[in-house]
Amino acid sequence: MSLEPLTPQNTTIILVDHAVGFANVLRSHDTAQHISNVVGLAKTAVWYESGLVVTNGLPTKPSGPLYPGLLEVIGDHPVIERPGAINAFADENFARAVQRTGRRKLAIAGVSTEGCVLQTVLGALRLDYEVHLVVDASASVTPETHAVAVQRMVQAGATPVTWFSLAGEFQADHRNPTFPYWQRLMREHVPTMDMGVQTYLAAYQQAQGAA
Repeated sequence: MSLEPLTPQNTTIILVDHAVGFANVLRSHDTAQHISNVVGLAKTAVWYESGLVVTNGLPTKPSGPLYPGLLEVIGDHPVIERPGAINAFADENFARAVQRTGRRKLAIAGVSTEGCVLQTVLGALRLDYEVHLVVDASASVTPETHAVAVQRMVQAGATPVTWFSLAGEFQADHRNPTFPYWQRLMREHVPTMDMGVQTYLAAYQQAQGAA
């Protein structure tokens, strides 16, 4: 495992098949929390200007379009539609899009974990990419299938990460000018942590007033 930090300059975030039809059958994670994590990860890519490649199946398939919240974040960013490849790297348009980002570190998330995510991660490893699996922005039909797929990918050489830890690694230093992005990500997608900050600030202001 490389100890070189993940940065927006050296990392491409890859989102695989976050489609509304799949969301209906996912049971490894709470659906609302899963979608929030995916949208938070997409915002991380867009706001920090890392590489970003988004792929989905054809719109005529039962999986359907991408999550509305995800589409709102990525705007007019291209979505690569794969006719059938489970390993996204077997699709030439997808493989070229990843190559064009010029980055060898990949942070991959998607659904389902044991299906297209697993095969795409293995495909990336075969091509000697450094792969980081965003485990909490991926999901599966059961907790067991998710866990076993994650275990297989880690044993194959992928490094597990979580989406907000990736955002924090991109931020690197709270004095960097991108700090408002990190604060907004926390406020919008990690409410428990944000409440802790708000509690501290309220106590601090109260203490200042008493002084």
